[in-house]
Amino acid sequence: MTFAFSEEQQELRSTAARFLEEKSSSETVRELMESDTGFDEATWKQLTDLGWTGMAIPEEYGGLGFGFVELTILMEEMGRKLLPAPFLSSVILGANAILNAGTDAQRKELLPGIAEGTTRATLAFVEPSGKWELEGIQLQATESGSNWTLTGEKSYVLDGHTATLLVVAARTGPDEISLFTVDPDASGVTRTRLETLDMTRKQAKIGFDSTPATLLGERGAGAEALTRTLDQAAAVLSAEMVGGAQACLDASTSYAKERYQFGRPIGSFQAIKHKCANMLMEVEMARSAAYYAGWAAAEDPEELSLAASLAKAYCSDAYFHAAAENIQIHGGIGFTWEHDAHLYFRRAKSSEIYLGDATYHRELVAQKLGV
Repeated sequence: MTFAFSEEQQELRSTAARFLEEKSSSETVRELMESDTGFDEATWKQLTDLGWTGMAIPEEYGGLGFGFVELTILMEEMGRKLLPAPFLSSVILGANAILNAGTDAQRKELLPGIAEGTTRATLAFVEPSGKWELEGIQLQATESGSNWTLTGEKSYVLDGHTATLLVVAARTGPDEISLFTVDPDASGVTRTRLETLDMTRKQAKIGFDSTPATLLGERGAGAEALTRTLDQAAAVLSAEMVGGAQACLDASTSYAKERYQFGRPIGSFQAIKHKCANMLMEVEMARSAAYYAGWAAAEDPEELSLAASLAKAYCSDAYFHAAAENIQIHGGIGFTWEHDAHLYFRRAKSSEIYLGDATYHRELVAQKLGV
């Protein structure tokens, strides 16, 4: 059995690594962290010119027609450099929600803008309760003739304060969830940027007060479409976490070779050796889990749900452990605000929680295995 990336996919990785090395330096990340939007418009335009925003959107909807394996590659490299950009929110969550729920006419209307990068979409599904389960969706959709309005609040919406298109999950009945598209400039919409632990990835609270909305696809079909979208997002977020964990491992081993104590590099001490060795094993296992989830998203929809939860659980733990060990190996300097170790630690924690933490996904794995 051969499980390897094609030459074209390897070239995509090389191109992404070169681009991100130039456009997502530590200095740039820190500068954008302090900005209100959280990303650079010029870099976003260059990224879209490379075709990344349309990578996995079918050609008939304005994209390049690749798939989740290519997105896995891109997200891993983005995670390695902590790219501040609305890529996860728009290309992964927003676009796939439309692909999974929308009619053909809606896909033709909405997806070309996302592929071109002129539309920045996001998915609003979590509410102030913080529950990732579908039961946590309580925002109400009210039908009046052929029109719909939304009333309620969403929280922890990725890039929700700058998105130009909102895909919103709402209740259309006691046991019925539907998806809607909303113009963020519509009446009754209020958007507030949240202060969060990870300032490299902005989140917002969005309120809806009798806000006009358009039903996406069929009424009551939102639960299945949303579940599939979140599984796809968990798969590629796992790959991003692998990239971040690898960056922590690289920084740790490099420092262990350069930092001398008692006349020898600290990497020669058994405690540091074992820390680095354990990190390497965890990163490689996490990478295997993330790659499998990416493959399942592209090739085996029936396997995706289990693979995505497995990857999200393991990669969450591996990244957080690698980020924490990176700080420990760097010693006192690793705890300072000036050092990049804390940036990866914060991203690791926010990514661990987003879409459900390791405990949540282990429970899902257990349920899917029937135990």
